[in-house]
Amino acid sequence: MGTLWSQERPPEEEQPTERSRWWAPARRLLTAVLLLGSLLVSFVVLFYIFRSCGPRPCEMPACRDLLEYYRASGNTSAPPCTNFFSFACAEAEGANTSFQALAEENKRRLQRILEAPQSWPPGSGEEKAFQFYHSCLDTDAIDAAGASPLRQVIEELGGWPVSSNWTSLDFNRTLRLLMSQYDHFPFFRAYLGPHPIPPHMPIIQIDQPEFDVPLKQKQEQKIYAQIVRTYLTYLNQLGTLLGGDPGQVQQHASLSISITSRLFQFLRPLEQQQAQEKLFQIVTIDQLQEMAPAIDWLSCLQATFTQMSLSPSKTIVVHDLDYLKNMSQLVEEQLSSHSDFLQSHMIFGLVGTLSPALNSPFREARKLLNQKLQELMGRPPVPAYTREMKCVEETGAFFEPTLAALFVREAFSPSTQSAAMDLFTAIKDALVTRLRRLPWMDEETQKKAQDRVTQLQVEMGAPGWAMTPVLTSQKHSEVHLGPNFLQSFLSGVRSRQARIIQSFLEPFTHHRWQVSPWGVKAYYSVSDHVVVFPAGLLQPPFFHPAYPRAVNFGAAGSIMARELLHVFDQLLLPGNCPACDTHTLEREQQCLESHYAAFPLQSGTSFSGFHSLLESVADVGALAIALQAYNKRLLWHRGETTLPNLDLTPQQLFFRSYAQVMCREISAQDSQETQSPSTLRVHGPLSNSLAFARHFHCPHGALLNPSRRRCQVW
Repeated sequence: MGTLWSQERPPEEEQPTERSRWWAPARRLLTAVLLLGSLLVSFVVLFYIFRSCGPRPCEMPACRDLLEYYRASGNTSAPPCTNFFSFACAEAEGANTSFQALAEENKRRLQRILEAPQSWPPGSGEEKAFQFYHSCLDTDAIDAAGASPLRQVIEELGGWPVSSNWTSLDFNRTLRLLMSQYDHFPFFRAYLGPHPIPPHMPIIQIDQPEFDVPLKQKQEQKIYAQIVRTYLTYLNQLGTLLGGDPGQVQQHASLSISITSRLFQFLRPLEQQQAQEKLFQIVTIDQLQEMAPAIDWLSCLQATFTQMSLSPSKTIVVHDLDYLKNMSQLVEEQLSSHSDFLQSHMIFGLVGTLSPALNSPFREARKLLNQKLQELMGRPPVPAYTREMKCVEETGAFFEPTLAALFVREAFSPSTQSAAMDLFTAIKDALVTRLRRLPWMDEETQKKAQDRVTQLQVEMGAPGWAMTPVLTSQKHSEVHLGPNFLQSFLSGVRSRQARIIQSFLEPFTHHRWQVSPWGVKAYYSVSDHVVVFPAGLLQPPFFHPAYPRAVNFGAAGSIMARELLHVFDQLLLPGNCPACDTHTLEREQQCLESHYAAFPLQSGTSFSGFHSLLESVADVGALAIALQAYNKRLLWHRGETTLPNLDLTPQQLFFRSYAQVMCREISAQDSQETQSPSTLRVHGPLSNSLAFARHFHCPHGALLNPSRRRCQVW
């Protein structure tokens, strides 16, 4: 059967046909075409998938505004690998920082609020704030009153030997009135603040005064002489405006400058106090009376802090006892020979602080003084302030509780706050992750550090009580407006002073804010273990919910990370972490110090001192933490955007936004600041980042891609 079957095959199986000969290659060709087609379709699908995952240009109005801001402030023709400061900050002039520009914008927003037509309940804080603002703008009425309101104040203080009958009141009585009724401290500063030692209960603190003019002996003799002449001219103007005899005014003004100059000589720089471990001393009022007897401390402090019951045994904090001893000796010398000159010295200082509320000749004299001092000190010119902006400042200072809620409702919506809190959470999580990998921190310290971050409180926008109308209305019940603007101004001064003191004395479960809601300064409070980010800071160009994530993480994110790192400042001080690998920590700190020292700086500036190092450690760490948080966000969340037509990738935009925070040209007087020059605050952290060099394709050995190793403290 097998043979028969094989012999009887169908005819078509015995011999291939013409059709079978061409079908085999055609089938192979068709298969290849189908395979290539499938690959092409897959490629197109994948292309569109990845294209949709890539960054899209942000066309929101906020992004278009930011694009114009970046174009106006930067110079894209500058080489980013050697001069990123110019690349991002070419148009930053003098002290016109991004923060100052934002502060000015916040004031303009407050101005719009104060000038908008509104109807408020009679006697409410809102009504008083609006009335005060508009009376401040009424310069015609202020000028019509002339110097009479000021002369009345001087008479209440016992008069002035150069312009009126002087009743020769007791020196301490005049000082007591200045401190309690005018918030003016000519010889020292007294305020209520947290005790420097835990549990940080409120305590009266005595510190160096804030001087009207910088008469530092360390200045060049030529500049010092010019400053003295300028200030003498100003004081002579004040005396003339008050009707004093020119010759007598000249004599009293000269001696007032002499007193100020001698007080300056008594000051000790903060670094010297730290080196001598004399940042503060705890003494009783009675003990201070013995060491600085010229001042009647109990009566002056009791008049100032009326809400407190003081006694000679009450303890206070003194921040520079040597200064107070020398100041007291100087006052005693003057009282024994020239008590009228002490009166003049105090009146001169008071008139200077009241100048915003006085008529135009006093205001112009003060304005000219400030301009000339800026020029002599090598500082940029004082911005031309309109009367509206000055009135916004004063109204904001006196009616902050009322204006806080109005500003937050206008500038910091719930959605904005939610987005900001989300950003903060991402930054905090990145820091916790980073703490686990620090080579110099032992396991136990790592756990404690992580717990510190976890327990940290954060407050954004405004204090919680500021959003409660009943509480805010109570804050301004003591403000009385009229009969002239100076009296309204002084009522605001007294109300603010009482409000601040009362806020420390009230049982308060929350943190007491040190900035206004429209301020642009974030800070960490050691005593309350809380970080604060006011609504005024979380604004364009640093933050906006519509911005690309790169911008928010690079700008606001790095600011947040920097404040978080301040939680651990004490840990970096020598001897404060005995369980840590101090050798590794010191090596990384020395690495960073050498890293920064390699950068060229303009004449008159330097990178030196441990405080400069601590600030630079925070800058470098903040950049690394913000970048780590941003990369994690990109990994888990799609939909990143970028600014159109800026020709920057999202990662490059991150670094560009970081630099925008630091934009500032430095001048000679800034060399004493604890922070590094701005060029260094941009180039130092960026050159320590391998990611920056990679994303900007910086050649090895370039200024911002150095051949030396990178440093890691945080």
